[in-house]
Amino acid sequence: MHRLLSRLALTATLLATLAGLLPCASAQPVGARLERIKSMGQLRVCIWPEYYGITFRNPKSGELSGIDEVLATQFARDLGVKVNYIDSSFPNFIGDLLGDRCDIAMFGVAVLPERAAKVRFSQPYLRSDIWAVTTKTHPSLQGWGDIDKAGHVVGVQAGTFMEPIMKKALTKAELVSVKAPNTRERELQAGRIDVFMTDYPYSRRVLDNADWARVIAPEKPLSPLGYAYAVAPGEDAWLARVDKFVADIKRDGRLMNAARAFKLDPIVVAQ
Repeated sequence: MHRLLSRLALTATLLATLAGLLPCASAQPVGARLERIKSMGQLRVCIWPEYYGITFRNPKSGELSGIDEVLATQFARDLGVKVNYIDSSFPNFIGDLLGDRCDIAMFGVAVLPERAAKVRFSQPYLRSDIWAVTTKTHPSLQGWGDIDKAGHVVGVQAGTFMEPIMKKALTKAELVSVKAPNTRERELQAGRIDVFMTDYPYSRRVLDNADWARVIAPEKPLSPLGYAYAVAPGEDAWLARVDKFVADIKRDGRLMNAARAFKLDPIVVAQ
């Protein structure tokens, strides 16, 4: 019995030693993501196809346009592969990255602490604050100071960075999270909300497409946030390659050129 126990103890020790020396089967080998992208010949990019100026799919033509459509195509070209867009959203992109539905999220994702705890972000390439959109004819909402007043209903897109920030910021007005298939514009025109909060890129869409709308700029910085590209955790080599791409497009002018094409140059992070 004593010999048997000794052998069992020795076996356990050897197994523990080997476990410490051998890599975990679930660990991602260094560079594995980049190698797989190149072997598959495609870069899978998660996007939100309703983000005007960022990654917007025209409902009539089906064509995708925006700064990140341009830059994702260029990133894929730099890697020597083709781009494959995967429809996602702000509420779903983390699960899509962790579930390996895409290699990277490229659609102006704001770097929030709760997101950074689950995924990894590149260096920022854009930075936006919160802007307000109301109607030109609203009787009691003329400036930024009128937003947080009793009786006003403020809308935000569910899952966006505006949602938690406005929950903390509003003390008198009511906050409503707008979920698909409803849209903030429809809720505003129907009178169910008095104003909705958005970012700089989406405010450009409103000004370009709605003659009834009025955009209100923040009187002072409320919560300017960097926008970056997101990848799954535990893939340092892949994140380093993404960061290199961000540094490259800042240095060689591709970022500014793409931003100017979609009137986003005021929010470019140049360095």
